[in-house]
Amino acid sequence: MAEIRLNHVQKRWGSFVGVEDFHLTIPDREFLVLLGPSGCGKTTTMRMIAGLEEPSSGEIWIGDRMVNALDPKDRDVAMVFQSYGLYPNMNVYENIRFPLKVRKVPEVEHEARVMRASAMVELDDFLHRKPAALSGGQRQRVALARAIVREPNVFLMDEPLSNLDAKLRVSTRAQIKNLSHELQVTTIYVTHDQIEAMTLADRVVVMSAGVVQQVGTPMEIYDRPANTFVASFIGSPAMNLMEGAVTDGTFHGDRVAIAGLSGAAGRVTLGFRAEDAQVVDSDGQIAAPVYSMELLGDATMVTVKAGGTLVAVKAPKEFRAEIGAPVQIRIPTGICHLFDAQTGVHL
Repeated sequence: MAEIRLNHVQKRWGSFVGVEDFHLTIPDREFLVLLGPSGCGKTTTMRMIAGLEEPSSGEIWIGDRMVNALDPKDRDVAMVFQSYGLYPNMNVYENIRFPLKVRKVPEVEHEARVMRASAMVELDDFLHRKPAALSGGQRQRVALARAIVREPNVFLMDEPLSNLDAKLRVSTRAQIKNLSHELQVTTIYVTHDQIEAMTLADRVVVMSAGVVQQVGTPMEIYDRPANTFVASFIGSPAMNLMEGAVTDGTFHGDRVAIAGLSGAAGRVTLGFRAEDAQVVDSDGQIAAPVYSMELLGDATMVTVKAGGTLVAVKAPKEFRAEIGAPVQIRIPTGICHLFDAQTGVHL
């Protein structure tokens, strides 16, 4: 059992707040992703769980133990770092085996555990090689195997894919997803990449400036962002956001008018996703010139400039238009999000 509880955890350095009042329970076997831009507090939160940083206040529980006073080695967690952290003088087999030697696991168990971990990440053909003879993706798999071999209660992964190229990130992401299913171990994963968060997580914690903005499943966060920060951070492309005002149920903004909106009045921010709107020949609520066209393979991303705002819409892959040509965009009322213009909170 490795439920993790963070009870009002804070981290401060003088007047600077790294993490503010983080309060969350992570159930046993959940894959939780901490997501946010650089400096938002996600890695600091993970380091406090690992014991590499001491919280300024609050309690951290792993299972039935409060671990605030425990050294990292006594918390039964395994970390996978962005930088791999492999020993260059050891081959892959010895790198994977090293945690077993440090923790004084009986030697008769070593080979079976190393081979099991190696097989899980498909490294059996590379066990004799040194790290210098491996690709970036293979080195990351060694780091994963070294964490697996410990059989910990908790996995902590700090941006493990950020040093890999785009193709390797996709394949290694799939491997981590499969490993999570096989191992059934509580995992906390830190990333700034919202695609990693959406594809890997059972739940996502979105953070900004040390403060938790929203906690939910990937679909909850995507479909109903709590505020404009989450809306602008989640999605590829991010949600379109337009400033304006609602009067008598109609939103008026720069080159846009959308009728049939209820539940809000006054200054608001309107949000909608690129895939929910359509490029049409007539009767659109936005009329604006094409700013750019990007062929995505399965669709064409059309970006228009409505006043000072760039608006992205997914059109069929066959769609073509010249830059500067006028187009119209239809936005169904039912897919619109309204946010408070001052606070950014979803209305």
